[in-house]
Amino acid sequence: MSKARQTFASAERKAELNLDFQMKTAEDVTLELGNMKGALMKIGQMASYLDTGLPEHVRTTLASLQHDAPPMTPELSAATLTEALGRPPSEVFAEWDAVPIAAASIGQVHRAITHDGQAVAVKLQYPGVADAVASDLNNAGWLFSAMSSMFPGLDPEPVVAELKERLVEELDYCLEAKSQQYYADFFDGHPFITVPHVLPELSGPTVLTTQLASGVRFDEVKSWSQDEKNLTAETLFRFSFGSIYRLGVFNGDPHPGNYLFEPGGKITFLDFGLVKRFTDDETTLFEELITSMVIERDIAEFRRIIIDAGLLAPDSQVADDVVRDYFSFFYNYVMDDEVITIDDEYAAGGVKQIFEQKGPFAELKKELNVPPSFVLLQRITLGLMGLFADLDATANFRLLAEELWPFVMGQPSTPMGEVIAAFRRDAGDDFWGL
Repeated sequence: MSKARQTFASAERKAELNLDFQMKTAEDVTLELGNMKGALMKIGQMASYLDTGLPEHVRTTLASLQHDAPPMTPELSAATLTEALGRPPSEVFAEWDAVPIAAASIGQVHRAITHDGQAVAVKLQYPGVADAVASDLNNAGWLFSAMSSMFPGLDPEPVVAELKERLVEELDYCLEAKSQQYYADFFDGHPFITVPHVLPELSGPTVLTTQLASGVRFDEVKSWSQDEKNLTAETLFRFSFGSIYRLGVFNGDPHPGNYLFEPGGKITFLDFGLVKRFTDDETTLFEELITSMVIERDIAEFRRIIIDAGLLAPDSQVADDVVRDYFSFFYNYVMDDEVITIDDEYAAGGVKQIFEQKGPFAELKKELNVPPSFVLLQRITLGLMGLFADLDATANFRLLAEELWPFVMGQPSTPMGEVIAAFRRDAGDDFWGL
C-alpha cells in the first residue's frame, strides 16, 4: 500500500486545471459541449500539430478550439461513477480524490486507490457528451468544405467519414480499454516503454480505470540536456512508427499531454482513444512507398503506386520531380544514412508544404486525394515532427527506421536499440526494433 500511496501522491494535478467553473449537471455538459463545442474541441486537438508554420490568424483560430472543458463538480463526478459502476466512489475504492487531476474535451481523470492497494487513474466521461458529439458530427458539413478548400482535388466524403469514425470511437471507453490493453500486453516489461494496464472490472462504456503512472510533463523535458532529449525522441520514434509494422496499429494522437517522461528515454504512454488499425494491404502499401522513394529512389514506381492507391489522379500531367519534391517531406529525415536535427524550420516547412495553397505545388494539390488510411498517418508524421522540433531531436533516423522496417530488419544502431534487442531475444522474439 505504501508504494501505491507514493504513486498516488506523485500524480499531481495539472497546474492549469481551472476549478473556478465546474459543471454541476448533465445539462451543464450539454450547454458546454453541445452545439458543436465538443466536436470542435476534438477537431482542435487533432489539428494542434499545425501551429508551427501557419499564419497567425489561423494559429489563433486553432488555439481557440484547443481548450479543455471545465471539470465536473465532485457531486456530479461521484454520480457519474455511480451510474457507470453501480456503486459510489466510497464503496468502489479505498481512497478517492474528488478533485480531478486532469480535465479534457470529453472526460476527466481522478486518482484513486483500490481495496487491494493499487493506485489507479479513473477516467470518467461527461454524462451526455457522447450523444452530443456524435449528433454534432453527423451534421458536420463544415468539415467537407474545410477539407475541400485545403485540397481542391480531394474527395472529402471518405476522409470526413474516417475522421468521424475515429472520433466516435474515442467516445467508447470499452474500445479504448481494449486498445490500451493490447498495447500494455505487448510492452509489458519493456525497458523504455510503459503502457498502464486496464482494470476491466472497474471499467465500462463511460469509465476507464487503469494503473496510475507518474512522470514529468513535456515542458520539463524541454529543459533537459540534449542527450536526454534525443533519447526521448528516439523512444517516441520507435513507439510511433514501430507500432505500425509490429502491431498493425498506431496511436493517432501524438499530443505531449498523453505522455509521462523519465530520464533515460523512458516514457509512459496514456490515452488510447484514437487508435488506427491497419490491414495487411495497407501496411504493404506503406512498405512499397518507402521502398520506391527511400531505398530504390525510383520516382516513376512511386508515382505508379500513389496513382494505384488513389492519392494522385491517373491522368495527372504534373512532372515526376514535382511529385518527388512534394512527397519528400514525409521521407526526408530517413532518406540518408546520416545524423540530422529536426528543428522548428524543418517542422514549419512541412506544414507549409502540405497546407499552403500557393507555390510550386499548387497544381499538384488540385489533383491530390487522401485515402482514409492516410488521414491519421499525416497527423502522426506532422505531430511527431512538431514534438521533435521542440526537442531539437538529433539522430540517425534512417538507421532507426531500418530497425523498425520488417522488410529491412536492420541491426540495432544505438545503445537503446541494443537494450531492446536483448529484451526481445530473452523473450524469444526476433523482431528487435521495438
